Amino acid sequence: MSTAPILQVDGIHAHYGKSHVLQGVSLHVNDGELVTLLGRNGAGKTTTLKCIAGAMQPTQGQIRFAGDVTSRLATHQVAQRGICLVPEHRGIFKLLTVEENLMLGQKKSSKWQLEDIYRIFPRLKERRTNGGGQLSGGEQQMLAIGRALMNAPRLLMLDEPVEGLAPVIVEEIVAQLKVIKAAGVSILLVEQNLEVCTQLADRHYIIEQGAIAHEATNSDFLADDAALDRYLGVGID
Repeated sequence: MSTAPILQVDGIHAHYGKSHVLQGVSLHVNDGELVTLLGRNGAGKTTTLKCIAGAMQPTQGQIRFAGDVTSRLATHQVAQRGICLVPEHRGIFKLLTVEENLMLGQKKSSKWQLEDIYRIFPRLKERRTNGGGQLSGGEQQMLAIGRALMNAPRLLMLDEPVEGLAPVIVEEIVAQLKVIKAAGVSILLVEQNLEVCTQLADRHYIIEQGAIAHEATNSDFLADDAALDRYLGVGID
């Protein structure tokens, strides 16, 4: 694993009208890392992902990806550089089949082909002719991740990928994310399920009131009950 950051976020601020949502967020993701961004509801997690993806422009600060400044680029320009966001509500096309959804996401130069997606997500292969709206919530999440992979991301960002899913499906998605990380894709994960986060992550950031309040490696994070209780109101057994 390289120690050079593929993503560098430096002191970004963001506003919704007069509401100052992000107040100097700084974080980085190294090449090949899986990093989580944790925090209570309304702390600024999704807004941070939107800024990185180009769906929202920071009012101050800078975002660099693979050495290039991307802070002022449009969403499609950010995606072309290799950043893909799987949003909380997945955004699949429910009237298209699984395979049609996947092919819509395919980048011509992508190393990820249909057979790769079907190998990681065998449920999708079984349902490849089904419409997106016929899938379960977990299968829709797998489809959203698979479609993002077809765009050959260097950085995959996931917003609450296991929210509301049955434990057996959560286990599947955790295993699938491990395979994706092992294939060299860097991952920035927003997730409330701390057990999932600690199974996957190299490092964790905690955001509080629009700023990074805490950073730790996974081992330090697991050992710091005081920080977990202070920032998240939870502990890990």
